[in-house]
Amino acid sequence: MAYIQDLFDKNFLEYASYVIKDRAIPYLEDGFKPVQRRILHSLYEMDDGKFHKVANVVGNTMKYHPHGDASIFAALVTIANKDLFIDKQGNFGNIFTGDPASAARYIECRLTPLAKEALFNPEITEYIDSYDGRNREPVAFPAKIPVLLLMGVEGIAVGMATKILPHNFVEALEAEIAYLKNEHCVIYPDFATGALADVGEYDDGNGKVTIRARLETKDSKRIVIREIPYGATTESIINSIEDAVRKNKIKVSGINDYTAEDVEIELQLARGVHTDDVVDALYAFTDCEMSVSANSMVIRDNKPVIVSITDAIKYSAENLIEILIAELKFEQAQLNDKLHAKTLEQIFIENRIYKNIETMKTMKSVREAVFIGLEPFADQIRREVTEEDVDRLLKIPIRRISLFDINKAKEEMAEINARLREITKLLANIREYAISVLNGFIEKYRDQFPRKTELASFHKIDVREAAQRNMKLRYDRDTGYLGYDVSGGSALFDVSSYDKTLVIRKNGSFSVISAPEKIFVDKGMLLCGIFDKETAADIVYTIVFKQKDTGYPCIKRCLIDKYILNKGYELAPEGAKVICFTTEAAGELTLEYKPKPRSRVTIESFKIEDYLVKGVKSGGVRLALREVKSVKFTGRKAGE
Repeated sequence: MAYIQDLFDKNFLEYASYVIKDRAIPYLEDGFKPVQRRILHSLYEMDDGKFHKVANVVGNTMKYHPHGDASIFAALVTIANKDLFIDKQGNFGNIFTGDPASAARYIECRLTPLAKEALFNPEITEYIDSYDGRNREPVAFPAKIPVLLLMGVEGIAVGMATKILPHNFVEALEAEIAYLKNEHCVIYPDFATGALADVGEYDDGNGKVTIRARLETKDSKRIVIREIPYGATTESIINSIEDAVRKNKIKVSGINDYTAEDVEIELQLARGVHTDDVVDALYAFTDCEMSVSANSMVIRDNKPVIVSITDAIKYSAENLIEILIAELKFEQAQLNDKLHAKTLEQIFIENRIYKNIETMKTMKSVREAVFIGLEPFADQIRREVTEEDVDRLLKIPIRRISLFDINKAKEEMAEINARLREITKLLANIREYAISVLNGFIEKYRDQFPRKTELASFHKIDVREAAQRNMKLRYDRDTGYLGYDVSGGSALFDVSSYDKTLVIRKNGSFSVISAPEKIFVDKGMLLCGIFDKETAADIVYTIVFKQKDTGYPCIKRCLIDKYILNKGYELAPEGAKVICFTTEAAGELTLEYKPKPRSRVTIESFKIEDYLVKGVKSGGVRLALREVKSVKFTGRKAGE
């Protein structure tokens, strides 16, 4: 049993780690999940400037991704619709309507110029074996831009999840520049669907953003939805509006969807309803307002961690510096090798060292002659001459020797030396160089990435206030039914679906219920009204009842300020008969007693304000030790 438990624990831990690191959570280093990185690597591998069938791209990516073509195709479409790294041709779906992409065999794609410029440099990229060992794939791209923040990402792993919202290209790069200049900069999300966003609770990438649709309300009788919240589609918006209409939360007589390249949903308002009456309700009861929670979890140093947007900006900026240093040092090494080769070639030809090998009869003696011929020029040669250097010199064709241009060789070497000095200067001022690289991206791509989402501050809409009281609450005394779907009886007042209704029945029982569609209460009610917690403490309920056994009159005064919804309570003891009820704060009760021998007093009056207000569960105060024939209440203002 212990063996099985250990085996289960080990296998589950390996499975969980694999899902977290290799499927669901993006890497902070380049901002990609493994499947996304493999797709872009495959596109780079196939790149010839022309469009490729997506089906071919998916097939090529399967060399690197062991989880089938469905996940690859879905990920490719998602990346393409970000309009950053994949240039698309054909129907890739519609982010506004939620329509899916065409089949992979019908659509085409290729890398964008931005992807080629910002993501790839094989010379400084670390590669590992693919899952079957037949190919090599990158561990991470040397990304020069903060991909993680630009694309945004969602993923669910074992016991954890990530949701990083997309940000504006220019703003993210400007934030990196600010960090490199030791300045403070805060960035906020920017969504492809536009709309308006309140980022007051964004909490640097680990809070929430409230997003509202952009509504056009120029016409008082119609509303046009022009932009929708991130995560919503025109279909989900329309469905939510239709649901709100069915529940009588908003009054809309017609919905027309004219969405094509841009969102356009027209709402025709009901007669007597104007746009001012509907806007708040749209935000309160439909997907025209949505809250999106962010959780910036990434893989960093091979572990899942939660970072802030500021942390991601700092990491990307420092990573850019490391990438630029690696590129410059690689170029420096390449130029030094080239300069060394050209120096040897110049010495070899100009000083006719090749003449020394004419009398040599073995390859060993030929090499030795070249080494000996180069020795007098050791001060001109930058590093030790190797066997490979000599082999390269011996392979120079006679044609090149005869056509060797001394001036041209010197010019080329001067250019190489100039570039080497420039590289040395850039390495010494690497932060300024990084800033210039980022500014170059901004200048080149600024027009392609304007901000689409407008930042705004919203006042919180109380759904109870937004709900219109447009349902007639009716009570049918003959049947005892109460509700806004009751057909007969009398209309009491208007309610909304969010109103709470206090019902006090003729037997003294009461309950607080949601505005009912149709419910049996009693064939007699003492009171029915909208229950408001804020004013409940100001209303005193006074009830006069006869005791069950003696018939003696009792008075009870109480507040109804605490309750459980839909639970029944008693104002009068079980079996007692209610003979008077009022909510007046002051007044006089006139009791007429049943005739009794030798009793001269048949009528007696009491002021209700003379009796204390107690709890709902109190039993009441006896008024007299005689049976009551009738009760009359005369109300008056307090203090009279």
